[in-house]
Amino acid sequence: MKQLTQELKGGKMELIDVPCPTINDNEILVKNLYSVISPGTESKTVIDARKGYIAKARARQNEFKAVVKMAKAEGISKTYKIVMNKLEAPSPLGYSCVGKIIEMGSQVKCFSLGEIVACGGNGAFHAELVKVSSNLCVKVPTNVSPQDAAFTTIGSVAIQGIRQADLKFGENCVVIGLGLIGQITCQILNASGIIPIGIDLNKNLVDLAKKNGAKYSFIRSTEGLENTIMDITRGYGADAVIITAATNSLDPVNFAGIISRKKGRIIIVGAVPTGFSRENYYKKELDLRMSCSYGPGRYDDNYENKGYDYPIGYVRFTENRNMQTFVDLLSNNKINMNNIITHEFDFEEAEKAYNMILEKKEFFCGILLKYSDVIDMTKKLTVKKNIIPLANNIKVGFIGSGSFAQNTLLPCLKNKCSLVGVASIIGNEAEYVARKFGFSYYSSDANDILKDNTINTVFVVTRHNTHSKFVIEALKAGKNVYVEKPLAMNLTELEEVKETYEQSEGISLMLGFNRRFSPFIQKIMSKVNKDQIKAINIRINAGILPIDHWVHDPLVGGGRIIGEVCHFIDLAMYIAGSPITNIVAYSKPNTTQDTVCISLQFANGSISNISYFSNGNKFCPKEKIEVFCDGMVFIIDDFIKLTEYTNRTKTLKSKQNKGHNEELVEYIKFLNNGGNPPISFDEIYLSSKATLFVIESIKQKGALSL
Repeated sequence: MKQLTQELKGGKMELIDVPCPTINDNEILVKNLYSVISPGTESKTVIDARKGYIAKARARQNEFKAVVKMAKAEGISKTYKIVMNKLEAPSPLGYSCVGKIIEMGSQVKCFSLGEIVACGGNGAFHAELVKVSSNLCVKVPTNVSPQDAAFTTIGSVAIQGIRQADLKFGENCVVIGLGLIGQITCQILNASGIIPIGIDLNKNLVDLAKKNGAKYSFIRSTEGLENTIMDITRGYGADAVIITAATNSLDPVNFAGIISRKKGRIIIVGAVPTGFSRENYYKKELDLRMSCSYGPGRYDDNYENKGYDYPIGYVRFTENRNMQTFVDLLSNNKINMNNIITHEFDFEEAEKAYNMILEKKEFFCGILLKYSDVIDMTKKLTVKKNIIPLANNIKVGFIGSGSFAQNTLLPCLKNKCSLVGVASIIGNEAEYVARKFGFSYYSSDANDILKDNTINTVFVVTRHNTHSKFVIEALKAGKNVYVEKPLAMNLTELEEVKETYEQSEGISLMLGFNRRFSPFIQKIMSKVNKDQIKAINIRINAGILPIDHWVHDPLVGGGRIIGEVCHFIDLAMYIAGSPITNIVAYSKPNTTQDTVCISLQFANGSISNISYFSNGNKFCPKEKIEVFCDGMVFIIDDFIKLTEYTNRTKTLKSKQNKGHNEELVEYIKFLNNGGNPPISFDEIYLSSKATLFVIESIKQKGALSL
């Protein structure tokens, strides 16, 4: 199938071949009939992409600051590669479409195959096929045209702005910005018995609003506009002002303050600055509100991706119910899209449509992309016909193609093994990774990797909740497995992995515990004996992770103990040179358990303390490792500096190196030559079990024995 993407580096736009999406239990697969180009939101994305690097930095200052911070911590060279990888990757466009259901997940109950549905959200791309959550699509009645229904998501943005304005029958509302959302807003206000007053810089948009029933519509430069609005509102001022404009000017928000009545409401829907003049807002006690996209549920993973609804008794209008409201308005002929739809392009001419928006040589408002009936639904696409043979016989498949795979694992593996296939649920990402790193094919279905007899080694780099499943399936398929931490989300999964591994002869299982392979750790281990009793202190200034980050989701990420602390438990056990025997852990009382102290005892008498803190300061170095042993002390500062206190004090410095490349070199060497694996399964199993016991120790508030 084809999907429209653009490269953020230079703004290159193209239709690329991506695999047919694989849907989850609560998702539906839709064959697009039409999708809508949002002239405001999408044109800004395209314009920013076509800017030079300096202009990009000015336009996205928060991202630029994050890059500078990364460069200070990781080095310029590494940061440059990561940023370029991000900029060169194809990025999808689009968020409002309509199409026919051709496949449904097992948990989807309220739709039927063949129904026409309007779709929205991050999955409703400009693409021949899209997959969306059941909460992000609504049925389209037979008396509503697909062309009109394609605007449902954009219509729900307008509806949410009106809901935030809390308007009542007979009141008036000024709409500043008469683009696509502004035009729809004025029509809905009219249909609701509320007097719309439209304002825009563009005469054509003002005339269009009048044509669509908003008779009080004016050019912003109209002489005496403030007095005109006062006359229309009988001298009181506007009951509410909805700002749907997109501009860097403060004029919309300041003008809204001037024309509002006392105790009026001002709703910001568009992208405008809010550094307004205080006087009018203060004297009139104005209520300034933000409107969040399509409505309640937006940016909530449980709602948008997992399909959980909000009870109607508590949240009357959600994203989905706002979408349904728009479709009902269309069905009841309360709004008319005929005048708003100004252009229709075939999907293959999408770039022409965007160029028209950017050039601004002709008038436009609602722009549709139309899709053909013939679609390639292949889930596995070929990049090159033949695998390039290398000296070794390691043929690799990747399940997952996210940033860690792209920026850390694949650069280390390139030219060390034959990269055969990559599978990802994000089609444009799989296509980019396959093309960049030289895979023979890419797919949306992990089964293509697992069933490929030419692949003998599988890398699992998906989200945490899928690790054990893919590990077990790969082992049963007779393939070596490298899995990023964690190995399992709970003890049941861990025991299932153990049982499967023990039944698999001649197959290796490797877990991504890279820190034990770092040069500084290896330097320490060369100076101490395995049997010597050691005292180990590891302090991690982990930093805050947003509460809604997927790692904190108990069903997806499992928390930072499972996802990150496992690294340091393994490292402590490796340095101690002995199995863990006892664990006690205490956590700061919060729901995320990401500030925790852990004490470990080892069979040889060694002890370790791991302090994993999320409540520190970002300017403090992230990791500090101290090893005390037989009159010697070794201190690693953020894997940049190693200080040895032995017969004399010695300090070594280098670029930050946490051992990723060294780990993969050892793993490839093992696959080629055999012998002992870089990490034995017993160690992998024990580190993973100890990590899960940390959580149990916190729950039980006491020590546990392994």
